[in-house]
Amino acid sequence: MATAVFFHAHPDDEAIATGGTMVIGARRGHRIVLVCATDGAVGEADPDMIPEGETLADVRARELTAAADELSVSRLEFLGYKDSGMENTPTNDDPDCFWQADVEEAAERLARILREEQADIVTIYDPIGGYNHPDHIQVHRVGRRAAELAGTPHVFESTMNREQMKSFGEDPAWAEMAEDTDRSADELEAERSEFLEQDLGTPAADITHAVDVTGVVAEKKAAMAAHASQITEDSIFLALPDDAFAMAFGQEWYVHYGSSQQGAPYLDDIYAVLD
Repeated sequence: MATAVFFHAHPDDEAIATGGTMVIGARRGHRIVLVCATDGAVGEADPDMIPEGETLADVRARELTAAADELSVSRLEFLGYKDSGMENTPTNDDPDCFWQADVEEAAERLARILREEQADIVTIYDPIGGYNHPDHIQVHRVGRRAAELAGTPHVFESTMNREQMKSFGEDPAWAEMAEDTDRSADELEAERSEFLEQDLGTPAADITHAVDVTGVVAEKKAAMAAHASQITEDSIFLALPDDAFAMAFGQEWYVHYGSSQQGAPYLDDIYAVLD
């Protein structure tokens, strides 16, 4: 049995980006550890989702625990930082937020967990954090340094296939797949246009691994649904029919540091490095 540590920025990131890979690892008998950098307190949520006397951070911690159960996580830890919020927002300046954290100090917090677990694998994010969110960029910086401090042998960047994301946004079925949501056609088109303007993730030629998680996509969807304050029942994600959901979320993409293989044909198993 080996140990894989999945390092994420906020509650719900783990389910969306690496949920399938986590379930696959657990089913093979590996120990799956989830570390969340922030409390997710700056996420958007309907006030009705927050019980009296609680904060959004309380709700999201509970949701993450439920999602972790769906993903067969053996250990869940929070690194202890505040959510920094989206790029160029005032919360980026909070001295207690993850974006403002000293990289060396934050890396040592994570490295302690990596050492305790004698981690064989750690996953972080790509250098732009997928979509330039400050906390995601900081996960890359902190995670990479923590792996150095702890001597963790295998580092994988969780990412998105840039070209695939573009093609998904250009697909005419975008509106059809979202027709069960309460968004207007104009709202959907504005969302699609914003989506297409972004350079997300990593160019396909630089990716090393494409992990097929369609066999555990039901568990992944259940983990996403556990984050009800952020991924509501009528969200575009959960409203997708099963086949469309599998098409959108059935592959998880990684860049393995030090790998000689880049671009298609991709490697398909991050746990193969343990052999």
